[in-house]
Amino acid sequence: MSGLTRFSFASLQVSPWRNGGGETREIISWPAGQSDFEWRASIATIAADGPFSLFTGIDRSITLLSGEGVNLHTEQGSDHALTQIGAPYSFAGEVPISATLVGGVTTDFNVMTRRGSCTAQVRAQSHDFDVNWYTAGLLYVLRGEWQVTASITLSAEQGLHWAFASNQESHLPIRALQPDAQLLWVEITR
Repeated sequence: MSGLTRFSFASLQVSPWRNGGGETREIISWPAGQSDFEWRASIATIAADGPFSLFTGIDRSITLLSGEGVNLHTEQGSDHALTQIGAPYSFAGEVPISATLVGGVTTDFNVMTRRGSCTAQVRAQSHDFDVNWYTAGLLYVLRGEWQVTASITLSAEQGLHWAFASNQESHLPIRALQPDAQLLWVEITR
């Protein structure tokens, strides 16, 4: 399949946070090279308690990948325990949120979409499914192995992403190769 970009956690460039509380590994920012992205996916390491950056007009989703997790707090008193690996949590980027580590350092998968431009559905998958190639998206393997195409097999901490394209097949089957396999599937629609 053309239009697929493969990546691994180890291959992603690391950018330390200005506040020293963690680091980010950007997977994709679309359109590439533009500061006003339509959608962006990254993996962040949270090493210290502190506030999340504000992103006005951006919808966000965060999913715990490793560690004991974080407790998320808003100024309005709303709390969420992000402590289950593979369970996405969505929120508006302009809402002030502070994170408190439950234990030690955590690693989290993040998706941001510009409100009014596109939306993201982040799902944890443990069984075979079909990807709609008319949308943009991303796959990231949490555990096990997955068959994507005849020539692409992904294992833990590997993934691939693709941009919007109308000339691809309408569906591609994604197959779990082990009974305990799990991945995150991000579907971006306009």
